[in-house]
Amino acid sequence: MMNIILADAGKHNKMKPLSWTRPVAEIRTGILTTKERWDMLFGQKCTCLTEKFLQEKYPVKTSKKNLVINAGILPDENLVQAIKNLTSGALAKNGEILARVCSDNEVEGFARRTGSEAEYSGDVLIANYPWDIFTHVGDMIQFDFELLTAGRKSCPLPETNIHIGNNPLFIEEGAVVEASVLNTTNGPIYIGKNTEIMESCSVRGPFAMNEHAVLKMGTKVYGPTSLGPWVKTGGELNNVVFQSYSNKAHDGFLGNAVIGEWCNIGADTNNSNLKNNYAKVKMWDYETGHFMKTGLQFCGMIMGDHSKCGINTMFNTGTVIGVSCNLFGQGFPRNFVPSFSWGGAGGYTEYKLHKSLEVAKIVMTRRNIEHTDTDKRILEYIYTQTRHYRKV
Repeated sequence: MMNIILADAGKHNKMKPLSWTRPVAEIRTGILTTKERWDMLFGQKCTCLTEKFLQEKYPVKTSKKNLVINAGILPDENLVQAIKNLTSGALAKNGEILARVCSDNEVEGFARRTGSEAEYSGDVLIANYPWDIFTHVGDMIQFDFELLTAGRKSCPLPETNIHIGNNPLFIEEGAVVEASVLNTTNGPIYIGKNTEIMESCSVRGPFAMNEHAVLKMGTKVYGPTSLGPWVKTGGELNNVVFQSYSNKAHDGFLGNAVIGEWCNIGADTNNSNLKNNYAKVKMWDYETGHFMKTGLQFCGMIMGDHSKCGINTMFNTGTVIGVSCNLFGQGFPRNFVPSFSWGGAGGYTEYKLHKSLEVAKIVMTRRNIEHTDTDKRILEYIYTQTRHYRKV
């Protein structure tokens, strides 16, 4: 079996702010992160080829023969089989490399096109930008659901609940689900280990919650929505992907959004996901340094790791929030908030690095996770690299 490497494939800048703090393959794109998905598909641990400032935390392993896979791929069964069948050369679609077999000294040049690549004949979903995550999460929840539950039997749904719909419902051991309505008419529902759905929740699939995630009392969830491990949510969610360890524990609406790790959404916070004139939404693109057309009519917000907002915060359609921001106050903040910003609609000051690091350490320690020197160096690098945005 070949060594498997998941490469950013030129998408690192496009996938910011989520990729500021992780390789593209470590982003949750369904029930699973991309890396978790390929780990399961190949039955071995993959490593990531990413930016040098991240490689200390996410080291890449090479060998004499490597299968390097584009980490932006959102695969289906046919594409997985085509990649598994690749023993030499490369597979491409519309000029983009999907996978390549190469030696250790060829890994860095994985994405270079030579014209000799085999063209994949099927359709391919690729996440090029953060908004592609919530756009295609329904497909990936379905794919991951089948991967995770194949040949297994669900724990029973307690009789206090109501289950509607013909798509499957799967409950892992240790999950607590009481007095709620689960609707699988439009897609499956996956309830992970040691999760909790409190009383009076209403959930429509496709929906997934990973280990230790919580839906608080009366939460309303419209699919497709996915919650990473230790995510706690309340209020109303519509087509949202939470990475891990983030909270939106109170009332308020969040729609067509991706939320990073270690974020906190204050009580009664709301985001707009549809413009008043029903026009297509633009979002900030880190690669070009400009707002770009998403082609989406429903498009809410992207929030990078360690960012937080106070109670009653309001976000405009198509808002992008960087890493380690602290937002509060009346009115709508700008729809591009640079990393390490402190303030809101009335203006920003810089969120001092040492203060931000102090908070990150406290927040992570609460979950018994060490904020390492490597984590600190990554945030220091982001702080330096984003300084010019805060001077605009």
